[in-house]
Amino acid sequence: MMKIKGIAVLLLALAAAVIISGQEVVEEIVAIINDDIITFSQYKAEEEGLYRALSQQLQGEELEKQYVLYKKNLLDTMITNILLSQEAKKKNLNVDDQLKTYIENLKKENAIESDEELIRAMRQQGMDFEEFRRQLRDNLLRQNVVMAEIQPSIVVEDSEILSYYKLHPEEFTEPTEYRLKGIYIGTEGKTEEEIEAKKSEISAKIASGEDFGSLASLYAEGPEKENQGDLGRFKKGELEKNLEQAVENLKAGETTPWLKVRGGWHLLKLEEKKESRLKSFEEARDAIEEKLFSQKRQEKTEEFIKKLKEKSYIKILKTDL
Repeated sequence: MMKIKGIAVLLLALAAAVIISGQEVVEEIVAIINDDIITFSQYKAEEEGLYRALSQQLQGEELEKQYVLYKKNLLDTMITNILLSQEAKKKNLNVDDQLKTYIENLKKENAIESDEELIRAMRQQGMDFEEFRRQLRDNLLRQNVVMAEIQPSIVVEDSEILSYYKLHPEEFTEPTEYRLKGIYIGTEGKTEEEIEAKKSEISAKIASGEDFGSLASLYAEGPEKENQGDLGRFKKGELEKNLEQAVENLKAGETTPWLKVRGGWHLLKLEEKKESRLKSFEEARDAIEEKLFSQKRQEKTEEFIKKLKEKSYIKILKTDL
């Protein structure tokens, strides 16, 4: 079955109830929001959609944990979405171009040529394209309402960016990075004498000046054998503790002693070392500005929704959900 990238996350954000088969509808009113209502069947559909979206990303205990967490706020999310949709209607917003662009990008990301192919792929996953499109459109409208209300008021001053840079140097410090080659010898099926003999033979050839990569291709028993011993790059903290301790004081071109690892022995050669460094303010500036902007956007969004709720008529009739 084809799995379309990006849809699960979007459905989770929307708490989507995208279903193909029908279901029994119990028209008990859960909440009144100005001139709109939420029925019990609508709530249950959102609840089921939430679970389906989460189950595409999580399993077992973590799935149940996150489901309980999201479900706790589900009714409030539905009420907020209705309020924002009401505002979008008042403002007569149009998101047709955005909707078209999103769907075209979705097809490109998944190598889908046509709407018909996308519809078939979504149907295989139990999703109805028209319902998905409707909910996507509603979500874009709600986003545009929020942006129209708060975007003009968000300003990030240069002084704020500089202050954040000075107060959080750890966020902009690149860790030490090592580029390594290695030779791994496993212990399974070998006597201790055989292992020691092979280690000594390799060490002697390295000491005599033979190429480490060529020796790795000849002797290594791990995947590095196919790449002349190349293990790639590792940032500080990514290696096992005993390996990192052996590597961190080496100079480029030097090798470690044989290191005991799970299931065998490793000999490592440091090809290159990039020392830890603090990024300059200019290098970090854009990331800081984006982060501060996002923080302010979140705060402003919460303020806007709070005020929207305060001026609206909201009556919850069913609390035992």
